[in-house]
Amino acid sequence: MGSRKSLCCGFSALEVTLGVIFVVMTGVCISLVVLYVTRETHADPETPPPQHTPYLIGVGRADCTGPPADVPMMGYANPQQTAAGIHTRLYSRAFIVDDGKRRVVFVTADIGMVSQRLRLEVLQALQVKYGDLYRQDNVVLSGTHTHCGLGGYFQYTLFMITGGYMKAAIEPLVNGIVKSIDIAHNNMKPGRVYRNRGELDDSSLNRSPHSYLNNPEEERRRYKWNTDKQVLVLKFTDQDGDGIGMISWFAVHAVSMNYTNRMVSSDNMGYASYLLEQDKNPGGLPGQGSFVAGFSSSNLGDVTPNTRGPYCVNTGLPCDYLNSSCPIGGTTMCLASGPGEDMFESTRIIGHNVYLKAKELYANAVEEVTGFIHHAHQWVNMTDVTVQINETHTASTCKPALGHSFAAGTTDGGGGLNFTQGAVEGDPFWDGIRDALLGPPSNQTKECHHPKPILFSTGEMNWPLPWHPQIVDVQMITIGSVAVVAVPGEMTTMSGRRLREAIKGELESEGTLKDMEVVIAGLSNVYTHYITTYEEYQVQRYEGASTIYGPHTLSAYLQKYRGLARAIAQDRVSELPAGPQPPFFTENLFNFVPLALFDRKPENMSFGDVLEQVYPVYRQGDVVTVTFVAGNPRNSGDIRDKTFVTVEIFDNRTETWEVVHNDASWETRFHWLKGSNRESNATVEWQIPPTASAGSYRIKHFGHYKELKGLQPVITPYEGSSDVFAVTASFYYE
Repeated sequence: MGSRKSLCCGFSALEVTLGVIFVVMTGVCISLVVLYVTRETHADPETPPPQHTPYLIGVGRADCTGPPADVPMMGYANPQQTAAGIHTRLYSRAFIVDDGKRRVVFVTADIGMVSQRLRLEVLQALQVKYGDLYRQDNVVLSGTHTHCGLGGYFQYTLFMITGGYMKAAIEPLVNGIVKSIDIAHNNMKPGRVYRNRGELDDSSLNRSPHSYLNNPEEERRRYKWNTDKQVLVLKFTDQDGDGIGMISWFAVHAVSMNYTNRMVSSDNMGYASYLLEQDKNPGGLPGQGSFVAGFSSSNLGDVTPNTRGPYCVNTGLPCDYLNSSCPIGGTTMCLASGPGEDMFESTRIIGHNVYLKAKELYANAVEEVTGFIHHAHQWVNMTDVTVQINETHTASTCKPALGHSFAAGTTDGGGGLNFTQGAVEGDPFWDGIRDALLGPPSNQTKECHHPKPILFSTGEMNWPLPWHPQIVDVQMITIGSVAVVAVPGEMTTMSGRRLREAIKGELESEGTLKDMEVVIAGLSNVYTHYITTYEEYQVQRYEGASTIYGPHTLSAYLQKYRGLARAIAQDRVSELPAGPQPPFFTENLFNFVPLALFDRKPENMSFGDVLEQVYPVYRQGDVVTVTFVAGNPRNSGDIRDKTFVTVEIFDNRTETWEVVHNDASWETRFHWLKGSNRESNATVEWQIPPTASAGSYRIKHFGHYKELKGLQPVITPYEGSSDVFAVTASFYYE
């Protein structure tokens, strides 16, 4: 018993001792935890970071391709460059972001530029559909600057000279842009925005380095390049982190497709969109799938994608550095090319480079964009803006005018007459013709634009309508730490740098906005040609001659955009005066493009019949060509969301034909050839990709023809098909 008691008592003592130790240690631990938490809280009161409220985000894409036949193209101002087929379709891509209080819309469309008329018609359509939800102050419309889209959507005389105002050309643009906004509006859901930036080399070249060198040396020393190499990407995701869209900005002209091309084409920026959307929407045809990738223009005024630089095409020797002309042939022989062997390969290379950089930046975008949304807008009479030059002197912008070097064109497409870039004196011969036909410029306009020798004093020409706009948009939207500046023209590299720097300083001046990323969206809202620095203007190359409001144009824009930025920074946007409304012309709009005539066909043939048939067998990498009896594509009316071409493969399992390409595909080319006696042909090319599956294929063509029945025009659809042909890895069968 004694020993058992001793054991029992010993155990109890051990329990008590352990209990005391446990209580003491627990107290120590609690004290340490409290001390640690208290110390951490006092050290950083913002830890852990608050959960950011997600934005409401919507993305949308819609076809905006117009009639690809007979309509003049917009960009090169070459009257011979009328549409005759489709290389790639054109799309409008819309992005909506809402912070619960304010909402902004950014649209990038595969067109040369947004015209004032196009913007006003889009805003009217949005007002009818949505009331005051989408307005001029929160909707930005920007063009990718492809020079192979259609014209016909302007209301100022200069831009109508090649074809006029065409309802059939502007309606697909208005309807396509509005539809892309509709889709984005209907798809809005909580999500997040991320930003990332990087540099892309070997894809751009300054085409007016002589002008750039006239900028102050001290300023130029701050920059490594004479073009902006940065690519800015905004990544849009849903709340689960799944990507829904992307916008990328990069400063380069969309002129890889040159002025000899007559197929509607979205050019290098459109190809970049095509590649990323094919990546993110696997298995879909172009234009299908929920992911939307917009590649937008920036300060590209003096930037070309033709990275081989300018050479005299008749001799192979370099062009004259100062005026970009050749000893024989002048400016028409001085052309920049590359990097590919032809314009299609150059488009592919530049577009692929831009796509790869944007894809990389998108994949690595981790810096979240948070904060409020702002938007600011004013209408401005750009012909009469007073700017402060220094403490004692002011200057003013001018009535619009184009200089002699405007007619010289650029190394991306020279003018056809004996004008050269860098002209600071007029030419008596051309000035005499101008004076006889249009009247001389006033002394006031001459003095205001000095040293520009004026070729067309467009601000003093108003028949049958004003030749250039006076009232322009200045607009800016901010999404958290990203400011998008909608610029109504083509800013040169240094002009863009000055504008970005000025806006960033104003936005951050109040201390409420920090680490702002400022990006320029060019070719937005209304087209006013070029915007050079004061120093570049003095050289009077093409860009300076096309700075229509005179040498102080950039200073005026700097002043106006700084005002917008200051209003945003101080949250006083509501106090900004709206400014004078732009005109919306309803009379004297003219059109030089006649209606499509009735179609005819060869005797004993029907529309859609094959004139030149395919071969029985092709290999990957070959080009399949087939030619059909065709109608005029303009007789097909609104062709959005339709196709003139399909490439189809036979599915042996289901015994059905499956469409693998259409006329929006990079791999197809649809050529329309207008022949004599109102007969026309359609030739379809299919560049068989190396990844094409072996199998049985056919190519189909769809169209409409117009005929006269009982004195009434009747439009009838037709279709045609090639013979079935095989695609195989080898011509030799084992």
